[in-house]
Amino acid sequence: MDHSHHLHSSDGLTRRRLLQTSLIVGGLSALGNFPVQAESSSNITLPFERGRRPLMAFPEKRPLMVMTTRPPQLETPFPVFNESVFTPNDAFFVRWHLANIPTAVDLKTFRVTIRGRIKQNLSFSLTDLQKQFEPVEVAAVCQCAGNSRGFSEPRVAGGQWGHGAMGNALWTGVRLRDLLEKAGMEPDAKHVRFDGLDRPVADATPDFLKSLPLDHAMADHVLVAYAMNGEALPFLNGFPLRLVVPGWYASYWVKMLTDIEVLNHEDHNFWMDPAYRIPDNACGCIEPGQKPTSTVPLSTMPVRSFITNMDDGATLPTGSPTLVKGIAFDQGYGIDQVFFSSDGGQHWESAQLGKDYGDFSFRPWEIRVTLKPGQAYRFQSLAINRIGESQQLHAKWNPNGYLRNAVETIHVRTQG
Repeated sequence: MDHSHHLHSSDGLTRRRLLQTSLIVGGLSALGNFPVQAESSSNITLPFERGRRPLMAFPEKRPLMVMTTRPPQLETPFPVFNESVFTPNDAFFVRWHLANIPTAVDLKTFRVTIRGRIKQNLSFSLTDLQKQFEPVEVAAVCQCAGNSRGFSEPRVAGGQWGHGAMGNALWTGVRLRDLLEKAGMEPDAKHVRFDGLDRPVADATPDFLKSLPLDHAMADHVLVAYAMNGEALPFLNGFPLRLVVPGWYASYWVKMLTDIEVLNHEDHNFWMDPAYRIPDNACGCIEPGQKPTSTVPLSTMPVRSFITNMDDGATLPTGSPTLVKGIAFDQGYGIDQVFFSSDGGQHWESAQLGKDYGDFSFRPWEIRVTLKPGQAYRFQSLAINRIGESQQLHAKWNPNGYLRNAVETIHVRTQG
């Protein structure tokens, strides 16, 4: 899918759209904190303890489920994932770590700087990136490390997300590798660290910094992105620039990216160690109540799939085959098969895969099933990627609620 003609005119990414966005975010500064608009006491209750969430509309966003407002943590209502393979920008989830987020970004003065173990320090405006480097597109899932944490049993600390702390978009930007090569790296370069414009409220809170090993930072698909789904990034999703690291959890996708530092050592800042770590074993899991003997940084996402076109507890008609639709994704090997069960995993049949938008994207799937009147069913889907990795039948546990890729169950009944 090539949207380049929408994104790149002779004077860069739809300047009119960028101007509109800068005016919108500029207006926030006069209002102080991010304004929110409640929908007449609308809310959604997720199916776990303390799962009630108000629906509120933030700037550039339709009403989303609010977990916190400072910093903004907004979850996508799950029916959105049935609208399109690409998650609409105004419905894309929001997750900030630090509450002190700029309420305006001046594109005239904004720069992203490259420094550290390089031959020459460089600084680029948004227009510089658009004019001086080849534009690159990648369809990729951005998934919060804590997505589905609310379903952990026993419960764990941290934001109690449902399944909606994820989204799939067509990202446009420049290769990080192209920027690093232009700067020229010293022979001892080992890691690359990223910082955004957000800042902690309290001095004791560490600034949010994330790092990639140099070999992964140089991968073709790692981008400094300025657009998603053909438009400038929404302010709350990182305008004007964010790092895009397909296949890796969203904690690495630093928003409002302004500083890139090449290091000659492994990064042990707080957000790399001790934060965002998993047990150092094949499953990244331990038994509840245990403590891991050693840990490693969380990085890539396991294979997952979801049913998107029906809710848990739905009553379905009979008389003609029922269409079941869903999505699947993994860390970038690509989805090879999706299986479907209507009886809680006792019997499985193969679903039909839809269009392939790329190995990092949601892959749509569907199947038609014949149901009997007056029966209860347990719908499940199980995805397998191209190297044979599959979802787990039962959820594995770790103290931070990461890496969930269990087969999820939708309970439905039929009329009659």
